Amino acid sequence: MWMLVPVAFALKLLSIFLQPLGSVWSSLGPLFLQLRAASWLAGGERSRLLQSRREAGEPSRAEGEGGGDLPTTPTSVNYHFTRQCNYKCGFCFHTAKTSFVLPLEEAKRGLLMLKEAGMEKINFSGGEPFLQDRGEYLGRLVKFCKQELQLPSVSIVSNGSLIRESWFQKYGEYLDILAISCDSFDEQVNVLIGRGQGKKNHVENLQKLRTWCKEYRVAFKINSVINRFNVDEDMKEQINALNPVRWKVFQCLIIEGENSGEDALREAERFVISDEEFEAFLDRHKDVSCLVPESNQKMRDSYLILDEYMRFLNCRNGRKDPSKSILDVGVEEAIKFSGFDEKMFLKRGGKYVWSKADLKLDCLRIFVPPSVGIRAPVT
Repeated sequence: MWMLVPVAFALKLLSIFLQPLGSVWSSLGPLFLQLRAASWLAGGERSRLLQSRREAGEPSRAEGEGGGDLPTTPTSVNYHFTRQCNYKCGFCFHTAKTSFVLPLEEAKRGLLMLKEAGMEKINFSGGEPFLQDRGEYLGRLVKFCKQELQLPSVSIVSNGSLIRESWFQKYGEYLDILAISCDSFDEQVNVLIGRGQGKKNHVENLQKLRTWCKEYRVAFKINSVINRFNVDEDMKEQINALNPVRWKVFQCLIIEGENSGEDALREAERFVISDEEFEAFLDRHKDVSCLVPESNQKMRDSYLILDEYMRFLNCRNGRKDPSKSILDVGVEEAIKFSGFDEKMFLKRGGKYVWSKADLKLDCLRIFVPPSVGIRAPVT
């Protein structure tokens, strides 16, 4: 329909110049008003189409790079602003290949660009995000996203080892969700995986963080990577006692150049489990109401990942191929090369109740430390 507007405009303009000069000016005014209205309606139609597709759960762009008429909306973005980490998890798929971290103001500029492109949720990850400036860099980004950008959801994924109560006191009000990585409730298994920290007990620290989340009204979440060393573990009792709002259970994933191949800093092959073994783990924990499973198929292309340079990482070929930085080419151009599968994002439950204002944290049952069943390492 809107392709006819230029033709109609040309015919109308021709008819005007066939009129006496005195009547030209009286005709041009209404004509330009009609053209402006047509342009506004066309833009409005596009916005309504985008909105209707989102509400219907349809992707705004077909899978694959550059396809479709409508740009992908970066609704939920995972920003890995650092690759540095104090743990050495053997299956890590975002390793310490650089030590680069954007200057704070540049990171804020990129986050503002993402908000203007439609971002509703930002998740800060690493590496270990609390390493940079002892958590101060992260805290200032969290506060910026909640207070100035007014994002509905701001979350963090951390191993939890460097978080202090003083951070909650300063920044807790701006954080919606804190996800702590915990792959086992057997401290010996954590050491085997690479989460050992000398005399520190990863599981005991998890309990302390759960208490702080409750006290400072931050939704508590647990992420677990199921691998060769924990696939036979039964975690029902401990997870139910900790009572997270979500328990994300990932199948150990191989990414070339990160945890597999000549240039990789990790060798994750010995951690890999079969699809059948992963399904058996899920079946054992099927009665845990907060369980959210993610197989390799669901996980690989269903995340919008930004690296430390604010480049989208395309994982479609089993490795992480970067786009150009959004700081250089803008969000709409960079996201074309993200390989993002929006259908899988929606299918895996990527859009959920993610604002603590809507989570009704006061209604969650009182936390009881799961002291029973936690096994300390044999010395």
